[in-house]
Amino acid sequence: MSLIDKLDALAEKARAELPQAQNAEAVEAVRISLIGRQGMLPALMKEMGKVPKEDKPATGRKLNEVKNVVESLLNDALKRVATAAKQADAIDVTLPGRQRKIGLKHPITRVIDDIVTIFRRLGFVVADGPDLEDEFHNFDALNTPKDHPSRDIKDTFYLPDGRLLRTQTSPVQIRTMENEKPPIRIIAPGRCFRRDTPDATHSMNFHQIEGLYVDKNVSLADLKAVLLEFAHEMFGKDVGIRFRPHFFPFTEPSIEYDFTCVMCKGKGCSVCKGSGWLEISGAGIVDPAVFKNVGLDADEYSGYAFGMGIERIAMLRHKIGDIRYLYENDIRFLEQF
Repeated sequence: MSLIDKLDALAEKARAELPQAQNAEAVEAVRISLIGRQGMLPALMKEMGKVPKEDKPATGRKLNEVKNVVESLLNDALKRVATAAKQADAIDVTLPGRQRKIGLKHPITRVIDDIVTIFRRLGFVVADGPDLEDEFHNFDALNTPKDHPSRDIKDTFYLPDGRLLRTQTSPVQIRTMENEKPPIRIIAPGRCFRRDTPDATHSMNFHQIEGLYVDKNVSLADLKAVLLEFAHEMFGKDVGIRFRPHFFPFTEPSIEYDFTCVMCKGKGCSVCKGSGWLEISGAGIVDPAVFKNVGLDADEYSGYAFGMGIERIAMLRHKIGDIRYLYENDIRFLEQF
């Protein structure tokens, strides 16, 4: 068999095998067998030295022709398998769509949003402040004595530079009164930190919302009206409110306020210990000493302040028995909301 016949056979082999290759690996295997270093074409090129001188021009042309044919078939095969691979990875628009689960707000966030919405309707605006506070705004300006138990290192998280993680959102009230003139009507939701031992009703990391109204001739009656409206909006029109005398360094007079037990509707149960009332938090008329600390005239202005725990409101609203459920990220619990 002449070299030209062998080259024709190689071209036929390429035409037969390359179109049948189904992927890049199969195309590469054919390429190696045809034009690889140990392939058929390099072996035939070595036989050119044995071709008679008068036959070499024709044989050379045939060699180049076959080489071009093989390379063209290889390129076609590579494009074909590449297109097939791309189509295999493409999205099949005829398939049904994949439904993605949309995340929902955490129950604490939802309760904060609801509380803010209620107080905004009553004319309050949202104020904010830093989680990392100094002693003046967290204690001194709020008329808290130096020997008060809440300032002890056992109760408060202090940093080496003397700053602290705020124990309440009341410092936002101080910062607002320092920078704004009355009338002031704000609520301040936020995160707080105390050295509490975690149990069913306590946590080292919790949320509070403070309220402050400063203007002329503000009274406890105004405070009671606002808190009663909040109770009705949050828990229903059948919920009542009562004030009990108490003491806080930053209010005078000070009170604690209770709502009708939402579990038994005031009839008495184990949750309210038979009293028909649930303690919510503290409030009162802003102490004149606090006004003095922020540069306001206590003879001209008066005001009330109140606070409540967000987690406590969430637990009452959704009848949750343990505050730790709100932080454990148990999907079974969170999916209920």
